[in-house]
Parts: sequence; structure tokens; C-alpha cells
Amino acid sequence: MEPRTAPPGSPVERIGVGEPPAALDQTVEAMMHKGAVPGLSVAVVSRERVLLARGYGLADLRTQAPATASTSYLWFSMTKIVTATAALRLADEGRLDLDAPVGEYVPDLKAPGGRQPQVGQLLNHTAGLANPLPVRWAHRAEAPAPDPAALLRRVTRGRRAFRRPPGGAARYSNVGYLALGQVVEAAAGMPFERYARRAVLRPLGMRTAFTYSPGTERATGYVRAARIVDPLLRRVLPEGIVGDRHGRHLSLNPFYVDGRAYGGLVGDVMGAGRFLRMHLRDGELDGERILAPGTARRMRVIDQPGKVFEHGLGWFRRPTGSPEDRVEHYGTGVGFWNVMRLYPDRGIGVVVMSNSTTSYAFEPMFSLLAGASWS
Repeated sequence: MEPRTAPPGSPVERIGVGEPPAALDQTVEAMMHKGAVPGLSVAVVSRERVLLARGYGLADLRTQAPATASTSYLWFSMTKIVTATAALRLADEGRLDLDAPVGEYVPDLKAPGGRQPQVGQLLNHTAGLANPLPVRWAHRAEAPAPDPAALLRRVTRGRRAFRRPPGGAARYSNVGYLALGQVVEAAAGMPFERYARRAVLRPLGMRTAFTYSPGTERATGYVRAARIVDPLLRRVLPEGIVGDRHGRHLSLNPFYVDGRAYGGLVGDVMGAGRFLRMHLRDGELDGERILAPGTARRMRVIDQPGKVFEHGLGWFRRPTGSPEDRVEHYGTGVGFWNVMRLYPDRGIGVVVMSNSTTSYAFEPMFSLLAGASWS
């Protein structure tokens, strides 16, 4: 199915595969200038193919290496939609019960009182778990990763894990997806990252993993901050992560996120584009069936109102008041700021990854890319 044209009354620009809309470069350059974004990569896909993939700006300010479609970035919380996909594949196979109490898979994680969170409530952020700021949930790339079960125990010890009763309004929680990773591990009978590779990443042919691959074009993460705050950042962030200053930006040495299930993936927009295509195709790509069609469609149902975001099983969206069908997930943290979005009615997916810590006004770019009529 070809993507639909823009909504009635909107100007339509018909462009060829690989050709950017006429105003794209100007829009992106203005966005990057205003947001002080060093570099970014973007891909646009349909159900059948890659429509556009390119980079803007610099992946590294010191070496002046350009950002390209092959540049790898930390995914941060965009990882959650891969984790949700892995969990729901287990459910499709009858190996994971979404209605079961989380404690059946992770005995250490039980809510006070008799009402216990269910596995499916981890997926849509209604389990009632807290969301502490994960400022120090990271380690230098050459250092060993913490044990994920020990990390979950550390951030949920005592009574601080649960802030609300299970089953209430959705409240976004990184801890919930740390727990979901342990649920997947228990149901799959293998470490979470191994199952994610086997069930999702490898079948889709994604150049995406939980570490940088040898020879990877790697984006350096940057924090735009006044020089006076450099000592503070070195104290706040884990030892060895803060690097050298380059003008207005403080660089970050290569690092990984602790807790791979909530934010640990590393990869490029091309891999993310393959993942988006699979979801646009209701769970299948190039003959590889990742999810049952009904499961993939169910993930796109946003039925849990919440603060900031409305949630489904993995995907979320900001309330816009628009009737347009779209779902998305952000991936943001120190050094990187990313967005992936599906427009199922149009048959379009868009992903942008950047080496900026702060947000930028990406909506005009997304509107151009999703609204074009690709020939």
C-alpha cells in the first residue's frame, strides 16, 4: 500500500524516493541552529521501502566527522518499544501471560497490600511504579555493565518502588521497563539482551545492538552548557563520562545505559527504519514474522490516558487534539535526543536521532516528511 497524500486542503509535493522535500534542508538547518544541535540523522520509510535516509551536521565536533544515515546513536528510551515487542512475541507464543502478576516472574517485585501489578500493566505504564530520575544509570563503554536484576533491586528497595495502586492512570516509568526486562528474561529462559537479539533485532537485520559494533560510525554525545557548570556535570554524571569542551558544547566519552531493557540499545536510523517498517506491516518484514498481525495492531491502540503522554502497549503519543492516527516513542537522555513515529493511515514511519541533550522543534520536519506524496 502506497502512503496517502497529505490531508485535504494541504499543498502536496510529489517527490521521488531518495529525494528530500524542497523545504527540508532549510527546515532542518533552522531547527538545528535554534536548538544548537551538533548533528542528526533521519530516515523515512513506507511499508515497502526506505524513502529517505540522510544526515545533517556533525557526528563529532573534534574530528568534524559528518552525521550520516549510518551513524550510531544511543537509543535511550526508544529501546522500550523493542522491549515491548519482545515481550509481546513471547505472549504470542504462549510463553508469557500478560494478565499474570509481575511477582510470578520477578518475585522481588511485589506491591504493598493485596493488589498486585500485572505484566501487561508494565507495558502500558499503569503498574503504579515510580520513575526516579536515572541520572547515574550509565557506565563508560569499557566498564562492565551492572547486573540487571541487582539494578532493579537497588532502585526498588524498600517501599519506594510503588507510588500509586496498580491499574490507575498511566504514569511513565523507566523502572517498569527495567522490571519488564526481567519478566522477559524469566519467560524466555535466557538473558533479556540475548532474547531481544534472537527474537527482534537479528530477524529484522537491524544494525542495532546493546554495544557499539567494531568500525561503527559513532556519534559523540554533547551537552550544551556554560563552562562554569563543567565541574558540576563531572560530579553529577558517572565518573569518566564527561569529556572535553568544544566551544558551547561539552562532549561525552562513549558510554552505555544501565538497564538495557529500558534504554540500552545503540544503532542507526537505518536499523530503526526496518523496525518501523515491521510495525507498519503488522509484525512482518521480508518474510520474518515477529508479531501476530493482531498483536502489532493492538500495540498501536492508545487507550490509557496519562500525564504528558497517552499510552498503549509500548507506543505512546502526546495528546494533540488531532484525529490523525499516529503513535510514537521518544528516546532522550544526556548526550542524545531521538524520536520515532508511525503514521499508520499514511503508511509512513519517521525516525530522527541526534547528539543533542536538549529538545528541538522537530514537528515542522516531521510534517514535511510525513505529508509529502512519495512516488
